Amino acid sequence: MSINEKSRAYGAQKSSIREISAYANARKAEIGAENVFDFSLGNPSIPAPDAVRASIERALALPATQLHGYTPANGLPAVREAVAASLTRRFGDGTASADDLYLTCGAAASLSITFNAIVNAGDEVIVIAPYFPEYRVWIETAGATCVEVLADAKTFQVDVAAVAAAITPHTKAVVINSPNNPVGSVYSRDNLAALADALHEAEKNLGTTIYLVADEPYREITYGAEVPWVPSVYDRTIVCYSYSKSLSLPGERIGWVLVPPTNPEHDELVLAVAGAGRKLGFVCAPALFQRVLADCVDCPSDVEAYAENRRALTEGLSRLGYEFIEPEGAFYLWVKALEPDAEKFFERAKALELLPVPSDSFGCPGWVRVGYCVSHETIVNSLPAWAKLAESYR
Repeated sequence: MSINEKSRAYGAQKSSIREISAYANARKAEIGAENVFDFSLGNPSIPAPDAVRASIERALALPATQLHGYTPANGLPAVREAVAASLTRRFGDGTASADDLYLTCGAAASLSITFNAIVNAGDEVIVIAPYFPEYRVWIETAGATCVEVLADAKTFQVDVAAVAAAITPHTKAVVINSPNNPVGSVYSRDNLAALADALHEAEKNLGTTIYLVADEPYREITYGAEVPWVPSVYDRTIVCYSYSKSLSLPGERIGWVLVPPTNPEHDELVLAVAGAGRKLGFVCAPALFQRVLADCVDCPSDVEAYAENRRALTEGLSRLGYEFIEPEGAFYLWVKALEPDAEKFFERAKALELLPVPSDSFGCPGWVRVGYCVSHETIVNSLPAWAKLAESYR
């Protein structure tokens, strides 16, 4: 075949999340949006802060050639300085400088760039299942092998012993996502410290270097839980961040990669991140939204609506007898399917116009992800359907 077979395979293998979302949109057109309970896509339901609009309007007053022109590949210096200053205010002196940051087209680009910066052919990258399914695509296209390690079955914290057992001389990185998509768990400081000890021990025994890639687009969306700053726990951390969730800007694609100054390979990694961005064709992050970051980097996330949806959904499903993991962050509820096969459970839910995402997509059997970044009415109005679904198993 004259085309790239792996790329063709990725194109043919549709994202189950987006497939369910597309089905939901079709059903809404057929029977009315109020009759379809779409919990598939992690699209923020809270509008972007007013400060975002104000920043855009100010930026539009700039000369067009300045507003829409190229920026440096790693981002406008003033914007990187603003982000670094914000991180320093939050996490202490020495957290970041402008030169440690590389602005990107969102977390997907941040992760893809990071994997391409650190792995070589034959390397392995460990992911904690359940995990966001695109990790595998980005890891494999960087030339590495994706190795799944299940989280602790009860707490969904990192199973440190299982990670340690999975490390080989080829292990280049471990990816963590906290607050977690799809579970909503937040990894505790003790859990991360134990993971750091295991990684250091493996490095010592194998004579290798292992990076910890912290994927943090949900950092600001929590319900009272502490989200530890990972570089303060493990020195060889690389942080990937996006404003898709915190500022409700998923379609604008803006984020960053941070190589913390505490990382022993800092100087080489900064160059490798820049080189990976170049190699992958990322000329620069969107110029307009770089400027928005400078103005809005400290805007607080409005989590009240998510908290109310979380309360309504957990209380409602609890009354109906469903089991789930109480989310500490993000906007997903991890619900145990009422039969071992999550796909079959989904098909039965689908017949009632309930559209969660089966856990098989996330590398873990027997659960569904219910995204509660929807209107409160959708949560409340869906409960009779959830009741019918539960009753169908009795």
